Amino acid sequence: MTQTLHGLHRPLGATGLMVSPLGLGTVKIGRDQGVKYPNGFTIPDDASVRNLLALSQDLGINLIDTAPAYGTSETRLGPLLRGQRQDWVIVSKVGEEFENGLSYFDFSPAHTRLSVERSLQRLETDYIDMLLVHSDGNDVSILRDSGIYLALSELKREGKIRGFGLSGKTVEGGLLALADGDCAMVTYNLNQQDERPVLDYAQQHSKGILIKKALASGHACLAPGEDPVRASFELIFAHPAVSSAIIGTINPQHLTANVASAAAVIRDIN
Repeated sequence: MTQTLHGLHRPLGATGLMVSPLGLGTVKIGRDQGVKYPNGFTIPDDASVRNLLALSQDLGINLIDTAPAYGTSETRLGPLLRGQRQDWVIVSKVGEEFENGLSYFDFSPAHTRLSVERSLQRLETDYIDMLLVHSDGNDVSILRDSGIYLALSELKREGKIRGFGLSGKTVEGGLLALADGDCAMVTYNLNQQDERPVLDYAQQHSKGILIKKALASGHACLAPGEDPVRASFELIFAHPAVSSAIIGTINPQHLTANVASAAAVIRDIN
């Protein structure tokens, strides 16, 4: 019997959202330029993505992670998720745009509103569950100086987003993001654990934590014969603040194996 994540969903901080411990990252369904993956890949067709989404649901995944910066990801997901909106917790982002193979950033309140309205249209939905600021690395100045959090809190009041936070790159940014927001997406893996104070703060203040780059390549630090995927999940899910780790795969076998590994680890911890 395949191990699944059914029955293992957890709260995303105090948002009232319940999310699967693994989320499906969708950069690879919308963009194959300027992405840092060790191997090349082909953007899958609609039938393949539809199958991947169905498999994700069968495996107990209800969290889907997208962004305007993921090329055509949002535009493709809208039609593919028709009739299933209530089955998914959708995370999208604001601040980073991707055009003609290049990224640029705009954190202004006006662009924030435009971007969210556009994401709602693309995703064919009335609301986005979690909207994260897609940081360029200047986390603190974005949050302090751009007015973006004010714009997001207005959009939340209007019901267009259920919660907001930061996908950042620094401890200071993560802490600031959680002080006034609902969630932070942080890098936390076998090679990189310097953002752990953000997880600790989230645990103390009932804030949501999403993990990016959970399966960072570079498993040389492991003992021979140790399973890098399992070791990664053991590290991540040992921290009680973690709500979900985003896994960006378009390979059904990898997805199934990752889910089985995460489910086993979580059951062992519990």
